[in-house]
Formats: sequence, structure tokens, C-alpha cells
Amino acid sequence: MELGLQDRVALVMGASRGIGRAIAAALAREGARVAIASRSEEKLEEAAAEIGPAARPFAADAANLERLAALPGEVEAALGPVEVLVLNTGGPPFGGALDHGLDEWESAYRSLVLAPRVLAGAVVPGMRERGWGRIVNVGSSSTREPLPGLNLSNSHRMAAVGFLKTLATEIAADGVTVNTVATGRFATERLATADGSLEPAEAAARSEVPAARLGRPEEYGDLVAFLCSERAAYLTGAVIPLDGGLLRSAF
Repeated sequence: MELGLQDRVALVMGASRGIGRAIAAALAREGARVAIASRSEEKLEEAAAEIGPAARPFAADAANLERLAALPGEVEAALGPVEVLVLNTGGPPFGGALDHGLDEWESAYRSLVLAPRVLAGAVVPGMRERGWGRIVNVGSSSTREPLPGLNLSNSHRMAAVGFLKTLATEIAADGVTVNTVATGRFATERLATADGSLEPAEAAARSEVPAARLGRPEEYGDLVAFLCSERAAYLTGAVIPLDGGLLRSAF
């Protein structure tokens, strides 16, 4: 399927590893020129080498809002205006409803809500002017069904979806789509950290996930590439589960 991404300029946040790297690789395979951003310069260089010449690394910490505001301009100077934005800022610390101090609440809000707002604010005017743009948010299934021990993610990812849904309705007529992927259990370093290794997570998935396995980051990249494509022009404002059937709710 021709996705119409040849020579499109994409900015993928959190692209040094895991799901972000897989998304960047998928976009590069479709012919996009991909700016990959992360706070780890060393891992960014590794990711760029793996993805190939279509990838250009840009060091940026999602907690530094001033840096994020300037990032799209740097990408434009190097590659051209950002036409595809992938919001992927990682997950906050694990814990229950009252386990975190207000400083941790504020930090999670900064990375999960304010960072997407800053990046969207920097790229959306240009997208609207050009009449084309794609924004995809790497979210969580917790926006549909809150997860035990992930209070900060449960709380702030819902706020991000509220913002992005509002944005989607305001800019749909300008040819710009905004969608969120409700992420299930994927074989990533974060999941390995939560369970000590991937082995317990894989064992749990065999019995708890209808697909009987963890998701592969490459599968995530393929979905996002489609959402960023010409073919997905009528799909916007959606929260799309990618979880092997784990969510129990029908809507």
C-alpha cells in the first residue's frame, strides 16, 4: 500500500529506543525524513545508525519546555517544516493514587500534557497553512481502563487525550489529523523494568492477553505509519487500542 509519506518531514519524540525507535524506523522505510529526538545523545546516535540515513538526531529532554518549543524550528532548518509529529514522552514513575508528592505530579503533567501542548503549538500553525499534517500521540490503554499502580499515567494521559481531542476537532477541516494510540503491553525496556525482566511479562501475557503474547514495537510502528499516511486522512480525534485485545470495554 502506498502511504504517501515519501519526503515528508517527521519529528518523532522518544525515538532513541523501544516504541519510538520502531515508529521512526517505520516512517523512514516509507520514505520520510525523520528527526529523532531524545534526551540521550548516545542512544540517539545508535538509533540513527540503525534506522539509516533518513534519520537525523536531535537531543531534547521532554521536561525542558523551552527546548521543545525551539526543536521544530531546528528540524525545519535542517530538513524542512515538520509535517508529521509523533508525541512520545515515556511513562512517569509507578505508584498508587497517594504514593506521589506534588512535585512528581507536576513533573508528570509537564512531560505528558505540557510537552505535547508545546510541540503541537509549534507545528500546528504551519500544518494548517500548508493544508496537511499528522499528529499521533503514543498514549496508553489506561485512558480507557485505568491500570493499577500507574496513577500518574492514568491521570495525566487522560488530560492529554482531552487536549488532543479538542485540537483534532478544531483543525480537521485544515487537513490535519490528530490521533492517539492506546498502548497495551509491548516488549520494551519499560515493561522489563516494571517486572524485573521481560520473562514475567511474557508469561503473564500468555494467560491474560487474548493474543497470548506481548506486542512487538515493529507492529506499533506499522500502525503509526498508517495513521500518518495519506490513506488515513478521514481518521482523526480517535483513541485506537493496540493491545492484543486486552481491553475489556467495547468503547
